[in-house]
Amino acid sequence: MNQTTTGLWGVRADRAQQALDQQFWNESILMYDIQTPCENGEGNDIFHYWWMAHAVDTLVDGLVRTGEDHYVRRLGQLYDGLLRRNGGVWPNELYDDMEWMALAWLRAYQATSEPRYLQAVRVLWEDIQTGWNDAMGGGIAWQKSQLDYKNTPANAPAVILAARLYRSFGNEEDLAWAQRIYDWQRAYLVDPDTGFVWDGMNRTGDGTIDKDWEFTYCQGVFIGASVELYRLSGQPSYLEEAMRTFRMVKSRLVQLASGLLPDEGNGDAGLFKGILMRYVAELSLEAAEYQEVTRFLTAQAEGVWTVQDEAELPLFGTEWAKRPLPGDVVQLSSQLSGTMLLEMMSAIHSRN
Repeated sequence: MNQTTTGLWGVRADRAQQALDQQFWNESILMYDIQTPCENGEGNDIFHYWWMAHAVDTLVDGLVRTGEDHYVRRLGQLYDGLLRRNGGVWPNELYDDMEWMALAWLRAYQATSEPRYLQAVRVLWEDIQTGWNDAMGGGIAWQKSQLDYKNTPANAPAVILAARLYRSFGNEEDLAWAQRIYDWQRAYLVDPDTGFVWDGMNRTGDGTIDKDWEFTYCQGVFIGASVELYRLSGQPSYLEEAMRTFRMVKSRLVQLASGLLPDEGNGDAGLFKGILMRYVAELSLEAAEYQEVTRFLTAQAEGVWTVQDEAELPLFGTEWAKRPLPGDVVQLSSQLSGTMLLEMMSAIHSRN
């Protein structure tokens, strides 16, 4: 493929996908290494289930953009590797983990028509629904061992999943779930004055809302949930909700010095910015008239790419204004975030 057929951002996304494949894919486990360099499988003893869900999503991005068989093959391999690592089943302890995995395999099914991917989604969605209970006024719990702790990562992605299932298959129960969860999320974990999205409530058992936990991905998934309900209903109020939260991201989370999103740290947090970018891109794709959204995405992507060495495959750390130094450990989480951003930029530009 070349720049004339894929566009500049497609070329850059290709480079990021090549880095992901060459630097992280591990044929012996049919999954990605948790970091590069990864001497003697260092770190792979920990199964980062939800990181791998976003790896599935990122492979689907590449497949949708290029149609290349490589992505189809990798998806099949990763499906086998994940199922084996998870003991031959898809559910796990964490409701948000299962939602990320279901979202990813739903997209994979839509891109490939592979029946086993849809079967995984159905198994996961049935399990996810058991997380809803009346503690804290409703909502889906974060984990099965703490059913009264409710948070945004276990609820807003569930809205996206339920809405997409309804849009794909027309089951009215899925639509009802999407609306029910969204209404709870908006009532309990979105600041009514600003639209900023709080992380969770009752983590310590006293009903407290964790308002000090200001995470990019919480904003992203609520934006995504709002966009999905707009797609189903056509009601402008959902786009207004998404834009209100988006503007809080710009005013509250962007660093003044660089104009880029903050370094939220390694580990799980390495994924946060990429998730935000995925769903801000959905907002841009759905509402092209909001040019500020596209400008924001472009600024983030240009910032990430400007620090790369054109002679090397791109590596993405947790601080987007810096390329990792030679020998630095780069975790899969932050590499996925940067790759998702470039894929989203390609998707936006291919729309035009």
